[in-house]
Amino acid sequence: MNALQPLLAWFDAFAWPLALCALPLPLLARWLLPRRRSASAALRVPYGERIDHVADAGAGHALRGRGPGVLAWLAWAALCIAAARPQVLGPPIAPPQVGRDLMLAVDLSGSMSEEDMELGGQPVDRLTAAKAVLADFLDRRAGDRVGLLVFGQRAYALTPLTLDLTTVRQQLDDSVVGLAGRETALGDALALATKRLQSQPSDQRVVVLLTDGVNTAGVLDPDKAAELARDAHVRVHTVAFGGEGGMSVFGFHLPMPGGDDPIDEAGLQRIAQATGGRFFRARDTESLAGIYSEIDRIEPIRRPGQAVRPRLERYPWPLGIALALATLAAASVPMRRRG
Repeated sequence: MNALQPLLAWFDAFAWPLALCALPLPLLARWLLPRRRSASAALRVPYGERIDHVADAGAGHALRGRGPGVLAWLAWAALCIAAARPQVLGPPIAPPQVGRDLMLAVDLSGSMSEEDMELGGQPVDRLTAAKAVLADFLDRRAGDRVGLLVFGQRAYALTPLTLDLTTVRQQLDDSVVGLAGRETALGDALALATKRLQSQPSDQRVVVLLTDGVNTAGVLDPDKAAELARDAHVRVHTVAFGGEGGMSVFGFHLPMPGGDDPIDEAGLQRIAQATGGRFFRARDTESLAGIYSEIDRIEPIRRPGQAVRPRLERYPWPLGIALALATLAAASVPMRRRG
């Protein structure tokens, strides 16, 4: 196999290497095609055999590389090489890619089951509304790497940062209220998101955290987690999501002011301010969609893409050589003089 590598590398220098098989065609045609001889000459001359001898000698000289024949052969070889399209690899190029690295942190605590949202004119719970908005948000993330983290009593990373947004969307669709517990470990969720982003460049660490409650579980205080995120250069955008609370009776939403869970807006504002992010408040599905549209307008990060080496065409060189040699061969053919 090692002995064939130079040959394979040589063939790889041509886009159409099979065109080189045409090199011996003129020689094969001379050998295989029968000479055209007439059984009865239309005109007999006394020096006919001498003319045939001179013609055969001239053809032999051309095949042996004398006279214009060698130029014709070289022109044909250059033409075959041009037809094979010789190519060389250019210098590596890394085209820039525009994209972001986003970690979505979604609250799955028990309060996300409150049916105080509307979707398509129908009352839905908060998680269903958030899923619909996030699905549309993911549809616009071409070129971005997105990870998904859910939290309740504990925090879990469902998907790492990935370009496979279909998997992220599927994991989001499969998430249900109470999957991670019915309480809210806000500080632990932020700390886990920070940990997942530490391997990324410092200007690409972004967390979008959506919650409808206050920190009621976990071992880490949200303000302390915000300090860790700030020290790790993680920018956190916080979204406080929730309406008035209530219940649905025969398709009608009845507000219950005393039944809704409070949202720690002040704490979420401190997190966003400490990390250089922004705080948003969404009281319905429409305002939530507007918030994610605003996040969508955040200046994207430009990063180098995968380096590639373009192939540069070199067939004009042998083609030009073939035309020059053919011109010289035609010019060097002796002109017959009429006597």
